[in-house]
Amino acid sequence: MTSKKVLIACDSAKSLIDFRGKLVELMRKEHTVYVFTPTIPADQRAKLELLNIIIFENKLNGSNVSVLSDLQYAYRLYRLIKQLKPDVFFPYTLKPVIYGTLAAKLAGVQKITPMLSGLGYNFVAGNTTAISKITRTLLKLSLRNRPGLSVIFQNKDDVQTLLDSKIITAKHQTSVVNGSGVDLNHYTPTQPDINNISFIMVSRLINAKGIQEYFEAAQIVYLKYPQVTFKLIGPYDDNVDAIHPALFEEIKHRSVIDYLGAVDDVRPYLSSSSVVVLPSYYREGIPRCLLEAMAMARAIITCDSVGCRETVETSANANGFLIPVKNTTELVRKMEHFITNNQDISSFGLNGLALAREKFDVHKVNARMMQIMELN
Repeated sequence: MTSKKVLIACDSAKSLIDFRGKLVELMRKEHTVYVFTPTIPADQRAKLELLNIIIFENKLNGSNVSVLSDLQYAYRLYRLIKQLKPDVFFPYTLKPVIYGTLAAKLAGVQKITPMLSGLGYNFVAGNTTAISKITRTLLKLSLRNRPGLSVIFQNKDDVQTLLDSKIITAKHQTSVVNGSGVDLNHYTPTQPDINNISFIMVSRLINAKGIQEYFEAAQIVYLKYPQVTFKLIGPYDDNVDAIHPALFEEIKHRSVIDYLGAVDDVRPYLSSSSVVVLPSYYREGIPRCLLEAMAMARAIITCDSVGCRETVETSANANGFLIPVKNTTELVRKMEHFITNNQDISSFGLNGLALAREKFDVHKVNARMMQIMELN
């Protein structure tokens, strides 16, 4: 096989390490890999260097809106593409996809494979803000069809949304992969404690992830079952949809939830929990925390929403429950189900592990990614 030059553009080094590390390792076996990433924190630099790739840094802030900094980012990326002349350009997350795909087209890259790992807050139903409208317009402009463009999605709902919005057309080459996949060797399944039941939610503290619903449900369930515990892991970050500071204070100091902040390794926390909860309506790709939960044989409660619904079988081999979005009452009911039918915690968890092995194994997902990018 001919060795190729691959340029990856992302909005954080951490996402590259956590979500694409195995894919980069696979690429590196035959190809030269470059990455264009925002400034790398010291604690992540060593991990990134282990991937043996060539790094170029920038000042992109993926969450904030700044026309000037976005234009600077696009121009720097265009110049880098002209300098490197990559055979394959692989941007993922919204800003790298929008600006990177435009830059790569202008610079004449033959194979462009943008990945939309979830459409995010700008595509949440009812969001008609100016920023959302601008984002959709820019995405349509960036993804205008041409030979060599292949758009990668993580769920079929996102494909349909972009077709309905006329951002892409039926002529576009599109592929759907099963999320970022999960490394089944890294997440070892453990037997959940079904006698001392503990619920856990792993998420950034933004409204669309369902933090409010988890907070309310925990308060209600605790009144009836004071022996049950509730944990929440995740950063409170600078985001347009961040939860209200008053709710954050309430969670930290005046609620039944044990808030643990951001952690480097979720495995011990998942292992010491019985059921994983994610009441999200965020327009996920496929939520990583649910894949990790399945890999560790944990039952799931999540929303019947884009991306989340991909992770739950509700038929014979049920591994969890799908609830309507923004529905605290139904979340409480499903939590109570696991408390009063605690054997289901184990059986649902094992069904989830089987589903992770069948659909979400990172090696299967990455083999498909390599095929789409014509790198195999």
